[in-house]
Amino acid sequence: MSQTASPSDQSQDILRPVRIWLYVLAVLILIMVAVGGATRLTDSGLSITEWKPISGMIPPLTMEDWQAELEAYRQIPEYQLINKGMSLEEFKFIFWWEWGHRFLGRIIGLVFAIPFVIFLFQKRLNWQLAPSLFILFLLGGFQGFLGWWMVSSGLTERVDVSQYRLATHLSAACILFLAIVWVVRRLRQVDPIWVEKGWRPVMWLFGGMVFIQLIAGAFVAGMDAGLTYNTWPLMDGALIPDNIYTSTPAWLDAFEDITTAQFNHRTFAYVIAIFAAFLLYKAWKNTQFAGVHGWMLIIGALVLVQILLGIFTLIYVVPLGLALAHQITAFLLLGSIVAYLADMKAENKR
Repeated sequence: MSQTASPSDQSQDILRPVRIWLYVLAVLILIMVAVGGATRLTDSGLSITEWKPISGMIPPLTMEDWQAELEAYRQIPEYQLINKGMSLEEFKFIFWWEWGHRFLGRIIGLVFAIPFVIFLFQKRLNWQLAPSLFILFLLGGFQGFLGWWMVSSGLTERVDVSQYRLATHLSAACILFLAIVWVVRRLRQVDPIWVEKGWRPVMWLFGGMVFIQLIAGAFVAGMDAGLTYNTWPLMDGALIPDNIYTSTPAWLDAFEDITTAQFNHRTFAYVIAIFAAFLLYKAWKNTQFAGVHGWMLIIGALVLVQILLGIFTLIYVVPLGLALAHQITAFLLLGSIVAYLADMKAENKR
């Protein structure tokens, strides 16, 4: 005797391609973040001095094209004060990193827009889901604008980009990634399981703390603060260095002083680690990590990995591989927290 699929099963089948599409987009954003981090760490971000959303997709094809790009780069302070005399081959190395970063952003836009239109025609998207996805598309487009806004800060009076704009750009990428994770996790059914009253707000608080730590890390990266005080657990021979919060106003040091920025990033990591240990204990005691609470094991493991990556990135003076792993793990940690919260939210719908 054959079985007839329930309406819920049919709905799940309809949404399966949508879920796969969104997961692909999330992975592409992670790759984009990694390429952006490599662009930053190789000092390649200012190699393209114009924003050409359409024609910029085509790289230089002739020697004349390359010379024109190099000549434009020679007009900005980074070349004149740091890279003066750079050969064409050296310029090509930094150019390709920045061009690749921008090109990948355009590819992500296409990967988003084309399936979105197809799924609309296939009626896989209902009126509740379509607006959320359209907002994600707008966030992606805004991210491109923020990227140029960041780059433009280093083309006239600075030899690098503003740490404020770098932090904004990275934060917006993270918000876009987390929004996609939230939407895609809400498109699946999960087994109902008990959730202690107040547990969700605590997890939201924890996620907020990790997000603040990501922003703090962006300021460390934006000021190249990781290239100093490359010892752990001491900074300049002390747990609390003397020369922090010495400016007027003192709070500005958190965003503009190398020592203070690195101290804040280190110290808040300890706070997050202690809080994560407490949450793991509570989750084990109350749920034994059953059902959706298995996310807590993943979250705990990622916190540990992230702390170790941060320490090794620091003591080895920010090698490219470790620094990128540290950045991507931060996104994965936040993504796991949001997925956990989304799955718990989905339980209420059953």
